[in-house]
Amino acid sequence: MKKFFLVTFILIFSTTAIANKNKNTWDYPLRAYEGWVIKGSENHKKFKSNLRQDKNVLKEFKNNKNTGIISYLLFENDQIVVDESDIPSSVQGDKIINGMLPSHSMGKSLVSYVTGHAICEGYIDSINVRLNDWPLIKNTLYEDSVLLDLLNMKGGDQKWVGERRNVGSDNRIKGLKKEENVNVIGLVKVMNKYLRGTEKSKLIYNYSALTTNVIMNYVKFKAGDDWDKLLHKVFNEHVGVKNNVQFQKSRKYLKYEDFVSARYSFYANRYDYLRIAKTMMDDWHNDTCAGKYLKTIYENRIKKKDNTKHATDVGLYTKSYGGQIHFDIFGIDKKRKILGLSGFAGQQILIDLDNKRIIVVSSLYRNYNWKKIVHSVIKG
Repeated sequence: MKKFFLVTFILIFSTTAIANKNKNTWDYPLRAYEGWVIKGSENHKKFKSNLRQDKNVLKEFKNNKNTGIISYLLFENDQIVVDESDIPSSVQGDKIINGMLPSHSMGKSLVSYVTGHAICEGYIDSINVRLNDWPLIKNTLYEDSVLLDLLNMKGGDQKWVGERRNVGSDNRIKGLKKEENVNVIGLVKVMNKYLRGTEKSKLIYNYSALTTNVIMNYVKFKAGDDWDKLLHKVFNEHVGVKNNVQFQKSRKYLKYEDFVSARYSFYANRYDYLRIAKTMMDDWHNDTCAGKYLKTIYENRIKKKDNTKHATDVGLYTKSYGGQIHFDIFGIDKKRKILGLSGFAGQQILIDLDNKRIIVVSSLYRNYNWKKIVHSVIKG
């Protein structure tokens, strides 16, 4: 993909989010940053459809200049039953973007899924390994961390990064310039300039973008020259995406760094997000190696502390967290096993493992009625 020296193409929509008083925006840095592109598979998964109209979903789309919703998929009984979309032509018709939609923090969960496959392929021994063999994080608070702790957002990093620092974003780091964040400056700079010589604090839940990027780049380090091969195996061979998907690199200009760091920002077509979710559900039920990984992180989930409990997003309306995935939704039987993937500006994937139901939502901002078209539907 060509590098662009222009300012990142950004779609900004002026609206107030239900969950807070800040304006949500839906950025599109795909033009400005290179990424690891995984090509679509000729043997991609195909879906059956038996479509119906849902009046509540249609209401959100009818007013989507205010609600922000651009795509909604409901999958149940092994078929797509609700399929609504109104994707901006600037996204849908662009030759570079080609209909790919941003995951935002849903990509954190996909990093976890790739980590599970890395364990299955033998690049990493288990979720209990210590990160003591990676020179990049030597003499930082992340040295000798247990992988499972990082997967559960217990990095002991709350003095420096994440929501515990109460800086308004999970991607900020102490001392960083306002125009920069840990997703775009690259892991080499983060470690060398900001974290060298730091010590781990008490291991508590602290939602952080940096923690995920440490996990992702540890997997990349362990995979070595097989990094592209690993991504291909996960998304092309195992999931069977139809269209190209990609993870992004952290920096625009990487010539002076030996280690090209990855970021969890992921892009995919709306149906390919469903293909990924369906594969995760199938993994669970078929007890594949990846399915056993998902079960393990579920069994080792932890309770969230100081949860905001806003009924506008699965990330804000769940009691526990494990392996970069949100679990135990408020108002739903605690015995129900539901995987919650949550991203900035209202990106959502919910996978109901018990009832084999999946909801995939893409939005420009999080003003749609989440409680009505997501929570109540998944609750059943």
